[in-house]
Amino acid sequence: MAAAAVDNAMEVVPALAEEAAPEAGGLSCLVSLPGEVLEYILCCGSLAAADIGRVSSTCRRLRELCQSSGKVWKEQFRVRWPSLMKHYSPTDYVNWLEEYKVRQKAGLEARKIVASFSKRFFSEHVPCNGFSDIENLEGPEIFFEDELVCILNMEGRKALTWKYYAKKILYYLRQQKILNNLKAFLQQPDDYESYLEGAVYIDQYCNPLSDISLKDIQAQIDSIVELVCKTLRGINSRHPSLAFKAGESSMIMEIELQSQVLDAMNYVLYDQLKFKGNRMDYYNALNLYMHQVLIRRTGIPISMSLLYLTIARQLGVPLEPVNFPSHFLLRWCQGAEGATLDIFDYIYIDAFGKGKQLTVKECEYLIGQHVTAALYGVVNVKKVLQRMVGNLLSLGKREGIDQSYQLLRDSLDLYLAMYPDQVQLLLLQARLYFHLGIWPEKSFCLVLKVLDILQHIQTLDPGQHGAVGYLVQHTLEHIERKKEEVGVEVKLRSDEKHRDVCYSIGLIMKHKRYGYNCVIYGWDPTCMMGHEWIRNMNVHSLPHGHHQPFYNVLVEDGSCRYAAQENLEYNVEPQEISHPDVGRYFSEFTGTHYIPNAELEIRYPEDLEFVYETVQNIYSAKKENIDE
Repeated sequence: MAAAAVDNAMEVVPALAEEAAPEAGGLSCLVSLPGEVLEYILCCGSLAAADIGRVSSTCRRLRELCQSSGKVWKEQFRVRWPSLMKHYSPTDYVNWLEEYKVRQKAGLEARKIVASFSKRFFSEHVPCNGFSDIENLEGPEIFFEDELVCILNMEGRKALTWKYYAKKILYYLRQQKILNNLKAFLQQPDDYESYLEGAVYIDQYCNPLSDISLKDIQAQIDSIVELVCKTLRGINSRHPSLAFKAGESSMIMEIELQSQVLDAMNYVLYDQLKFKGNRMDYYNALNLYMHQVLIRRTGIPISMSLLYLTIARQLGVPLEPVNFPSHFLLRWCQGAEGATLDIFDYIYIDAFGKGKQLTVKECEYLIGQHVTAALYGVVNVKKVLQRMVGNLLSLGKREGIDQSYQLLRDSLDLYLAMYPDQVQLLLLQARLYFHLGIWPEKSFCLVLKVLDILQHIQTLDPGQHGAVGYLVQHTLEHIERKKEEVGVEVKLRSDEKHRDVCYSIGLIMKHKRYGYNCVIYGWDPTCMMGHEWIRNMNVHSLPHGHHQPFYNVLVEDGSCRYAAQENLEYNVEPQEISHPDVGRYFSEFTGTHYIPNAELEIRYPEDLEFVYETVQNIYSAKKENIDE
């Protein structure tokens, strides 16, 4: 009986130390204590899961105290994975021992998959079907995500490669969940007017690693509503909006009462809280994310309008969104209920411009052109989201430093989720996949993401035959090249043709001309770029031209560059390089240099020894000079 109990409890850990039999006298004293005291001892935090397993095997009393659904195993679970407790209701029956085992198993599976990613995808972007292993995992997804978060939160400058791939996997998992929620949201009837909810989905999709929720954003808006009510009470202590309860959707019909609400809102938002339109940094994606609008208290017309609209409606003012060209607006009806209205029966509100109220003529003056009456009409949620995503898409196309084009990829995903048959965007997505080299893991597989997109385009618009044909041809050529690829190219420092290479992977360098800090992650004995690149970069003007070693470097501004040896020098004050791809190539930062991960070391097997020698010579000499 006792042996069976040990076996069941000890499934939690892979190996246990040999169990020592307690002395009978000591055990007798222990079990004679009151149950609450024993529980307190067992939950003190100094006992591991294996210890609890041993304790539960000693006698019936302790086995009952350590029952799988009891407080002891709940505390073990809570101490080990505190962030998961929010997913459990206090009133639910939970087998905590079973949850512990399932969570631990999920953690082991997560680490196994993360460890495999570097070997599988080191030489290319994680492909379209690279996450298939994750999608087929058994067990609760929240357990798997929690382990990925634990990896990301590991202290220190180690496990960089694990963190790099854990971040990618977590990014993918959360985006898939958010995209499914958004698609379900878009199936709501046209009269479903939760503009804020839709905007939060966009925010979440573009920032999947941030802790963003509709509940939290709504709570922040509710606190602004409370401030508005406080101001409104000073204007009209009997105002009907003051009697509204949270979640009510009542509307006030009297124009004068609505005006009082808007006056109070303008005072709180723009005078008290200092919200303002972001004219200085207009083309910044943060202006479109609602959680950032609330934190930074600034945005662009559409995000400021959604905040203004949400607050007004909670206080009973039925404002409506207007998809005005170049400058999103809100409209406020001044006509009688039930009357036939035209565009002149509304006042238009510029939330970007501190809530200024505009006439039709002033709206046209705002954008410097005459527009038709149709553009003053109200738009539904989907159209509002389309405009928000369209703005992100425009910003994504402008990306320069971010060579992963993450914003462009995210905004394309969002736009095509709403409008899956947009030919030009499908074509752009196919070109983007082709440009980034995001291919399926097994490139001989015919069911390629790129080819799927191209086939869809051809069905929708046969007129795109030329562009589609070009991309299909290059996709198939890529497949053939992948078939012909042989093993990894290994570069040895001892090879005679590499005698002129002075620097090694992992060294922190400084560019002599441009002054940027960087880390080397690859090198060539001579420039390996094409003639056009060499001409455009004016390489021939260098004293040694292209007949000198060139280095692949990750730069602190997030870019990747190819630098000539004569333009680089040792950085005498080495520091971490804040580049998103550092973990793809390196496993640790030591304070003076980066240590290559296993995959990079295979390609440059002799570099690490040279790095140690260089670091010893450069930084030890500097330290000696300082000591003197």
